[in-house]
Amino acid sequence: MTEDVVTPSHFIRQLISKDIAAGRYPDGIATRFPPEPNGYLHIGHAKSICLNFGVAQEFGGACFLRFDDTNPDRESPEFVESIQQDVRWLGFDWEDRLRHASDYFPQLFDFAVGLIEGGNAYVCDLSADEIRTTRGTLTSPGSNSPFRDRSPEENLELFNKMRAGEYEDGSRVLRARIDMASPNLHLRDPTLYRIRRQTHHNTGDAWCIYPMYDFTHPLSDAIEGVTHSLCTLEFEDNRALYDWVLEHVSPPSRPYQTEFSRLSLEYTVVSKRLLTLLVSRGVVSGWDDPRMPTLSGMRRRGFPPEAIVDFCSRIGVTRNQQHVEISVLENCVREALNPTAPRAFGVLRPLRVVIENYPENEEEFLEAQNHPNDPSLGVREVPFCREIFIEQDDFMEDPPGKFFRLAPGREVRLRYAYLVTCTSIIHDENGNVSEVRCTYDPETKGGNTPDGRKVKGTIHWVSAKHSLNAQVRLYQPIFKDPNPKFGSDTELEQILNPNSCETIDNCKLEPSLGDAEIGRPIQLERLGYFCVDPSSTNRESVLNRTVSLRDTWARVKTK
Repeated sequence: MTEDVVTPSHFIRQLISKDIAAGRYPDGIATRFPPEPNGYLHIGHAKSICLNFGVAQEFGGACFLRFDDTNPDRESPEFVESIQQDVRWLGFDWEDRLRHASDYFPQLFDFAVGLIEGGNAYVCDLSADEIRTTRGTLTSPGSNSPFRDRSPEENLELFNKMRAGEYEDGSRVLRARIDMASPNLHLRDPTLYRIRRQTHHNTGDAWCIYPMYDFTHPLSDAIEGVTHSLCTLEFEDNRALYDWVLEHVSPPSRPYQTEFSRLSLEYTVVSKRLLTLLVSRGVVSGWDDPRMPTLSGMRRRGFPPEAIVDFCSRIGVTRNQQHVEISVLENCVREALNPTAPRAFGVLRPLRVVIENYPENEEEFLEAQNHPNDPSLGVREVPFCREIFIEQDDFMEDPPGKFFRLAPGREVRLRYAYLVTCTSIIHDENGNVSEVRCTYDPETKGGNTPDGRKVKGTIHWVSAKHSLNAQVRLYQPIFKDPNPKFGSDTELEQILNPNSCETIDNCKLEPSLGDAEIGRPIQLERLGYFCVDPSSTNRESVLNRTVSLRDTWARVKTK
């Protein structure tokens, strides 16, 4: 009998439960995930995806995937496709509920006409800078536009001419007529439409005026029948405008906005502007660089989607600012990979070992477990011969007292193979250890000790004759500062971690990894979890380290 998984409760789940209990939504709840297609999704978006799709699933409702595509100069089909891929990768399905804000452009235009006719919107000839100057501050009111008192008839004529393309970009805007003295700056006659001759990725050149986000968003929610419009806290002040638009337009339904805290992850930025800067400045190789907090970067690094969903569940949903330690995410990744990732041998920094009393032309295949805790994953055969590679760190010429790996005169266990004893060392011209000579005990095949002698050290290895060459990339956070902030190239340079990507060439892998699939998770014993990068070739594999091991494998008991 298995225990039921208890879903952590949070205030939004409690709110929806109360709404349903009160009978407010007899037709069911509806949520939406509304990304702007101007970049790739990141770990912060994952929190919103899991929340919106998750509560819809839990309460038998529906969740829309809607692209808020009202700014054509920064949006592209590339971002649209990547967003859909990321949402699917996380395990969520919008079914037939894929929408674009641009699908509603005709309705939004009609809604704007209704505002004009009701005296609630006007065409303003002030420039963007002039509007900004007359807006006022947090402590002083704004000043009315000289065009604020145009008649509805004149405003409607001007707005239709804007739609017809009779005016230059930026020469006129449509503004809401609210209150220039409001303590909420968002209510000081905000812009609803602007002129922009820009080809739209979805509507082409059908429009030369485009609605603003704060006008489009609540009306798109209403058109779709969204009941709970869930967004992050930076939109809390926008809620007053959200409500104003809905109250003055009278759309087909009435959604309500609820805010929650955005995700702040240690050593990470999730601002699209700052992530774009990392890409444009060449700090990273692209949006899918494994160091990036984008979902495509995490996928390339080998993060399983269930780990990200688990992470979003663990951190919860609150209205308090969350600054989450990166170790929480890494632990979720380890826990997801550990039960299923097959084990293999790899040596990152190889040191040659010659077993002098092993026959020169002999080789054998030793049985190794694919997973120590799951016999159903079976076993594999690992080749063994006279010359092998071990990690440089697994040998010390003059070791300290608690060093239990290979050293002169010391015996260690080769995992799944034999016990070997170091007999001599060969140095290169610089005095560095270039080769270790050993003898083996043929009675200890499989790592057994028939005479009961105790050997504290166990190390991994790869047959020199059969090994595959590989390039391995080890990752650390991009930033040295756990709370990175930067606004200029100089500030960016000061907080970058120069060791965020360490590339190691000429690594050695056991031959079973020769047919490893791209993205396939692997645990290289004692080294961490890895996956095959898409840049791999037939001649050489490229492995990304997904995450290191919490504890060293050498501490586990061996048979």
